[in-house]
Amino acid sequence: MSLKKEKFKFNDRLIKGIEAGGRFKISVVKTTDVVQTARENHGLSMLNTVLLGRTLTAAMLLASELKGEERIKVHLEGNGPVGMLVAEANRVGEIRGYSQHPSVELDYSEPDVSISDGLGLGLLTVQKTLYNEAEPRTSTIEIVEGDILSDMAHYMAQSEQVLSAFLLDVSLKDNGDVNQAGGILIQRLPDADESVMEKLQKTVEKLPPVAKLLEDGNYIDAIMEKASKPYNVKELDRQPVHFFCRCSTEKFKNALSLLSYEDLKELKGEDQEMVCHYCGTKHIVSEKEIYSIVESAKAKLN
Repeated sequence: MSLKKEKFKFNDRLIKGIEAGGRFKISVVKTTDVVQTARENHGLSMLNTVLLGRTLTAAMLLASELKGEERIKVHLEGNGPVGMLVAEANRVGEIRGYSQHPSVELDYSEPDVSISDGLGLGLLTVQKTLYNEAEPRTSTIEIVEGDILSDMAHYMAQSEQVLSAFLLDVSLKDNGDVNQAGGILIQRLPDADESVMEKLQKTVEKLPPVAKLLEDGNYIDAIMEKASKPYNVKELDRQPVHFFCRCSTEKFKNALSLLSYEDLKELKGEDQEMVCHYCGTKHIVSEKEIYSIVESAKAKLN
């Protein structure tokens, strides 16, 4: 197999399966390139690469339960130096997100400092935008640890009220680039005996970190099999996942057109550069385009 085909074979993907007896479902995702892209786009520190990487991975696992282009947003706001983390994903595998303070780092020479101190305590909000529902479904709980993993597990227990097992992992190279990233979500299905989840939680506790499994050459199929022992699962679906944002210069121009004439007048005479929070892409609206938007706003006043 050529190197190109070999690399494609192990691209970021999500696999979804169900236990043969219908007692639980499982999703496993590899997000290595997704998290690395976020690091490059936003200039993330090591701290932010891990925390936002876990958040992006969690959002994709939750989105695996949606349909089509339904989407989910995970929003964490804490009292730590990172401030806020936002990740959004949809069922077709598009993931995007950002950190409020992407370059901050912790001083690990201080006693008792841990990665959880980066986000600190605050609120975790999960918002689902679903078909045939006029308003998004929103659920908010307190952040219990700030490490993302514990907080997402707490969310599943409190808001979704589903017995589950959550694993999220991001490992880094010495230079701060992403080595491997991925996650696992197992959820009990209705009427299944609780002992099934108890066995699975013990299995998951004994697993090496997801990043280590990926480093050792285990792809998502093998990880799903290992995480499901002693039960057998069958694959339901698999799909590629990637860091992708639907922002465009046209959308920013449309947003500008909603401003008042007085606000728009202040923009005349120079190009406007706008940066998308989600992906870091810069969009330039030319002086000529600004003039046209301003004149349109002026005409509406007459």
